Amino acid sequence: MQEIEILSWTTLDALKEAATRVIDSIGNLDTDEQMSLFCAIEEDYLELHYSELEANYLRRFDDEDELFKHIAKRREELGEAEEEAMEYFEDDDDAFNRDEEEDDLDGYNIRSDEDDDTF
Repeated sequence: MQEIEILSWTTLDALKEAATRVIDSIGNLDTDEQMSLFCAIEEDYLELHYSELEANYLRRFDDEDELFKHIAKRREELGEAEEEAMEYFEDDDDAFNRDEEEDDLDGYNIRSDEDDDTF
């Protein structure tokens, strides 16, 4: 594995455009202030690391196996395990379904016993 510091996001963007295959993306510049994009340019496997706080860098891996090991490591570092994401969204779905069933409207009931549906 080799690593070089890159000063400009423009350089990283140019490499991203030249990629023949994007393998994975981890992180989010808006929320995590850093993002790693894993890609391949011909037979070179690369990590393009964007950061708002630290140095940006380009990392080249010797082979695809080394790349995938580093992807798993990066996911752990950023706390971005795939199963955690699934559990998070499942919780949202349950909360949404509960809200629909209760139809409480924060304690205010639109209908009263006096309401008559005849017109």
